[in-house]
Amino acid sequence: MGLDSEIVKIAFDHPNIDLADSFKAYDVRGIDEQTLNSDVALAVGFAFVEVTGVDQVLVGGDMRPSSPDYVAAFTRGATAAGADVVDLGLISTDMLYHASGVFNAAGVVFTASHNPAGYNGIKMTRASAVPISVETGLAEIQTLAQTYLDAGYLETDRLGTVTHRDTLSDYARYLRDLVDLSKIRPLTVVVDAGNGMAGRTTPAVLGDQVLPGLPLKIIPLYFELDGTFPNHPANPIEPANLVDLQTAVREYQADIGLAFDGDADRCFVVDERGDPITPSAITAMVAVREIARAKQSGENTPVVIHNLITSRVVPEVVEDAGGRAIETRVGHSFIKAYMAEHGAVFGGEHSAHYYFRDFFNADTGMLAAMHVLAVLSQHDTASSLAAQYTPYVASGEINSQVDDPDAAIAKVLAKFHDVTVSTLDGTTVTAADKSWWFNIRPSNTEPLLRFNAEAADQATMEWLRDTVLALIGPMPG
Repeated sequence: MGLDSEIVKIAFDHPNIDLADSFKAYDVRGIDEQTLNSDVALAVGFAFVEVTGVDQVLVGGDMRPSSPDYVAAFTRGATAAGADVVDLGLISTDMLYHASGVFNAAGVVFTASHNPAGYNGIKMTRASAVPISVETGLAEIQTLAQTYLDAGYLETDRLGTVTHRDTLSDYARYLRDLVDLSKIRPLTVVVDAGNGMAGRTTPAVLGDQVLPGLPLKIIPLYFELDGTFPNHPANPIEPANLVDLQTAVREYQADIGLAFDGDADRCFVVDERGDPITPSAITAMVAVREIARAKQSGENTPVVIHNLITSRVVPEVVEDAGGRAIETRVGHSFIKAYMAEHGAVFGGEHSAHYYFRDFFNADTGMLAAMHVLAVLSQHDTASSLAAQYTPYVASGEINSQVDDPDAAIAKVLAKFHDVTVSTLDGTTVTAADKSWWFNIRPSNTEPLLRFNAEAADQATMEWLRDTVLALIGPMPG
């Protein structure tokens, strides 16, 4: 680390920004040149180092047009605070987690994940991919950065160094070592990168760009890195954004289709007919593999974490495989905290985030996809595989606009009898015979109630859905 006794004043060009508009519970999300700009990145870089006390920071960005400028500004701020910066260049979010874990260093990636063009953001982590949330330092970073922006400048008498490192091949090799796909049966796989970072990571991990080829024929969709998203938003949780993948899977008679979000930390899967496979089914099938591997290493009852919105097939499958399922609230900070606390081998969410102990308790869509390919290699079709892990019928998440959530929830509870009620996260109501359940959770940011339900058959699910939604009130829009 270099030192310079001369005090240098760094002035901001456009500092008049309220960070409350972009700082969220777990990360930063803002609109370019409105709630987020290079001055914010500069101030956050300085504040990040001061709050965390680190002397080295890993920095990278995704394919959004503003990411390179933000990375440069953050680097300027972090080095001004005295830290040495390792510039990782163009990275996915799970590439940051990999580097943070391997190098045991704090880091940030500039990305807005699945948000549309015109947005950007920052995901931050301490060493070993430990997330930084509002409870664990993000609020302090916000406060300190806002102080600098309000002052219009910051001062420094020290300056860290900047080096560059491309970790793509290391990342690919790390994942290949966790799941050996070299001896699977040949598969044709359509991958929709959505012009996001999977366009860079897929050829490296599943192709032959940096490592020997696998028995996979990859059909690429939208691998060109383009943060303006000219084809469709990189948000595969929306059914409209899966249409191109579904069409291509049928056209090429592929075995399976994969769709990644913008920063490639989530992966959605469709079968050979183009039908979506639920993230709960993916969680269950990957859990079986991870439990088996952990038991082979001597663990008696490996732990798997899942949030309360995932299908109840997940805890059933986990227990049948000899593991122990632990339920948590919705949100990656809760999953990661439980992963660490319980030494869990794996964790999954209904939103297609998948967490692995062997990946520093962090989420990675690519590693989950590799497990799915390994399982599929031992089955005739993806649809038959999915059917084994989809015994129940789910409603999917439905939002209703509600002025008084507490009153709406009380009205719903008054309708149901001979049930059990949990308030772990919102309100979960389960039938006495466990043939159905539903959850209603107030949104943290909007006047909405989020509804999810599951039942043993379609008719029961529809009855449950229609009954509860009629009591809650109108859906927005």
